[in-house]
Amino acid sequence: MEDNLPVNVREYQELAKKALPKMHYDYINGGAEDEYTLRENIAAYGRILLRPRVLIDVSKIDMSTTLLGYNMPSPIIVAPTGAHKLANPEGEVATARAAAACNTIMVLSFGSSCKIEEVASSCDAIRFYQLYVYRRRDVSATLVRRAESLGFKAIVLTVDTPVLGRREADIRNKMVAPRMANLEGLMSFDDDIDSKGGSKLERFAHETLDPSLSWKDVEWLKSITSLPILLKGIVTAEDARKAVEVGAAGVIVSNHGARQLDYAPPTISALEEVVKAVAGAVPVLVDGGVRRGTDVFKALALGATAVMVGRPVFYGLAARGEAGARHVIEMLNRELELAMALCGCRSVAEVTRRHVLTEGDRIRALL
Repeated sequence: MEDNLPVNVREYQELAKKALPKMHYDYINGGAEDEYTLRENIAAYGRILLRPRVLIDVSKIDMSTTLLGYNMPSPIIVAPTGAHKLANPEGEVATARAAAACNTIMVLSFGSSCKIEEVASSCDAIRFYQLYVYRRRDVSATLVRRAESLGFKAIVLTVDTPVLGRREADIRNKMVAPRMANLEGLMSFDDDIDSKGGSKLERFAHETLDPSLSWKDVEWLKSITSLPILLKGIVTAEDARKAVEVGAAGVIVSNHGARQLDYAPPTISALEEVVKAVAGAVPVLVDGGVRRGTDVFKALALGATAVMVGRPVFYGLAARGEAGARHVIEMLNRELELAMALCGCRSVAEVTRRHVLTEGDRIRALL
């Protein structure tokens, strides 16, 4: 074991910041506009307190859970984030191996800098594939068919990006759209930067994303694949109920890592509303702002089936490659195990709403 390994996610973030060019660090770490939601995604977790129960035998802690029938050793899975070759030359292959070593599910991003085929052949693991519905539906259909034929077990449809959010750091840095290996041969793009300034990333998004994206596209996706479809990017009860109505296999409470609409609610604050709306019909996952095992515990207490972790894994990859990505997942697992023990929970099923005190609870107690 190396000396002086980072002991938490924040230390990995500092190492990643030193390791990466400013343009790339800003791209990974940045959010939309004023970055209010970016800050709140993390800060909102800090306003939830734990209610530990004591004098319970916690000599055996079982963190295992299931998602869509697949067994996982813990409820922490790897969220879809693009362009891992910005962090490490091995890119998503390294991340896939790190996730496989931890027996966790990885959601491969549509914006992967490694081909779906490379990731599929890199190691055995349960993997999901994240999809955008493009202006050209044939491109989306081709990607779905490739993922399905290579053994991916579910499609994670990102629904909060009919247009690209305004990411001012990328505009300032004139961020180039990272090469998306899986679109090679399917699309070609003009390399000239937008004459109005801004970023090549914006230009790429404008040419590919479809502002006409609607609930009908979920029906279309169901018609071309037999894989279960999870909808990622839901933060309201209304949309959660609609997702269940159209036959989604799961809902992911996400604000796109605060990269789309600023002043959208922090995800942990929106989680309980969505969980209540879904009423147990499908699993509810959450991403955004998770930096500690205690954050995972809080999400479980508020009704999440699993938690998706994006930037922290990227930090680990940038700092120490595959070993760093693996270490980040392992650290969060150990922190969750400790939180469960100290709260008197011997299994994920024993983590309940009674184990947390939210801002809303405190306000209601005063009334």
